[in-house]
Amino acid sequence: MEVTLFSITVRDHVMVAHSFRGEVFGPAQRLHGATFVVDAKFTRLDLDSDNIVVDIGLATRELGAVLAELNYRNLDDVPEFAGVNTSTEFLAKHIADRLADRVHDGALGPGALGLSGIEVTLHESHVAWASYERSL
Repeated sequence: MEVTLFSITVRDHVMVAHSFRGEVFGPAQRLHGATFVVDAKFTRLDLDSDNIVVDIGLATRELGAVLAELNYRNLDDVPEFAGVNTSTEFLAKHIADRLADRVHDGALGPGALGLSGIEVTLHESHVAWASYERSL
């Protein structure tokens, strides 16, 4: 049986600095900046009683709040990320998990409790991006 989902996506951006450990990263081992365009996609099986997936205004506000915790930060200095390569993939998961916490805490409204999943995509450039998808 095919599963069909409704979705909405909101977009913002975040600017960070960080460095990586490991030869695989080449010159990115040095401290460098990154500006990511961030898409947060919210999905559900059926629309809520208002015929929406989730309130777009609340989704936009909460994505902005999650990104504000990272914006203009050197991620190498964030204790939570000590010893971690803050790759694009890692950051996509971090942001998705923070958004999931906000859904469960009610910050996206009571209708958001019917969401089935979140997918976060970080666009490094117009030719490269990474995503993380999780269920709720």
